[in-house]
Amino acid sequence: MDTVQQATTSPVQEAWNKRPLIISGPCSAETEEQVLATAQRLAATGKVNMLRAGIWKPRTKPGLFEGIGAKGLPWLQQAKKLTGLPVAVEVATAKQVQDALTFDVDVLWIGARTTVNPFSVQEVADALRGVDVPVLIKNPINPDLELWAGAVERVARAGIKNIGLIHRGFSSYGNTEYRNAPMWHLAIEMKLRHPDMPVINDPSHICGRRDILLEVMQKAVDLDYDGLMIESHIDPDNAWSDAKQQVTPEVLAEMLDTIIWRKEDIESEALHAALEKLRQKINHLDDELLQILAQRMKIAEQIGEYKKDNNITILQTNRWNEILEKAFQKGEKNGLSHEFLTRYFDAVHMESINHQKKIMDA
Repeated sequence: MDTVQQATTSPVQEAWNKRPLIISGPCSAETEEQVLATAQRLAATGKVNMLRAGIWKPRTKPGLFEGIGAKGLPWLQQAKKLTGLPVAVEVATAKQVQDALTFDVDVLWIGARTTVNPFSVQEVADALRGVDVPVLIKNPINPDLELWAGAVERVARAGIKNIGLIHRGFSSYGNTEYRNAPMWHLAIEMKLRHPDMPVINDPSHICGRRDILLEVMQKAVDLDYDGLMIESHIDPDNAWSDAKQQVTPEVLAEMLDTIIWRKEDIESEALHAALEKLRQKINHLDDELLQILAQRMKIAEQIGEYKKDNNITILQTNRWNEILEKAFQKGEKNGLSHEFLTRYFDAVHMESINHQKKIMDA
């Protein structure tokens, strides 16, 4: 019983249970002086619950700085002694897991480049068997929820009880605004699939630049994320990796003070009554939308019969482009985003095609 009580009140568990959980530190551990100074300045803000630092850095191209390696682990160990902050690092191999645990790293996270590879995730999971350590799992680079969910399942099967998710955005062709497109709907879907797991937003890797960090941080808070992981550095412009997306500990503190921290719910009968009325209106509108969509599909089936009888292809590109163009024009006037309309009409179009295909095959 004493062991259980001690585990639940340990500094690591206390930090893990914090809401919001704020994790911060340099993209890369560069020198002992840099790590210790960053840790002390972060601790001095009183706003950070956990220290992070990249020890091993998977890079896209060879020749780039790939991390200081295991020699940086004692620096984190010392930083923890000086500040009392639990420390977290990214691991991608069994050897890295062993090295991190040898130097008392409190929390491990699996990076996006590892999550995308089930073999690598399994290697890390196997190395974690019998270990009581919280593990955070970043979304894979590509927008594939099943890879993300699969990584969660592999780590859970290894016996890890405290698992969290990190949303760091996805690689997307044509994306220009962000380093990694947030694709919020995918993160929300994972949150719905795993409601008991903390979900941490990583605005640093989503943004890739510091000038839009606050905007993404606020959106994550508005969407009821459980915490944030933000990269901070004592001299961001001269950081050895990802200089543009890092901020000083003091700037981070200012950002956190600027955020409007919202609650999932409050005890107010009047508020709940007002919300319930509005939600009932939404329920009625949703019912009407479903009925309208069902009617639309019946008409699509009639069109399918005509196409079948006259040997006409299902896909009519010019017709579909006309529909989209009209939708964008009307949607913009009514406050509907181009992104939403694209996803919505693509889904409607595919459902319509499926209905017509059944007619063709009958």
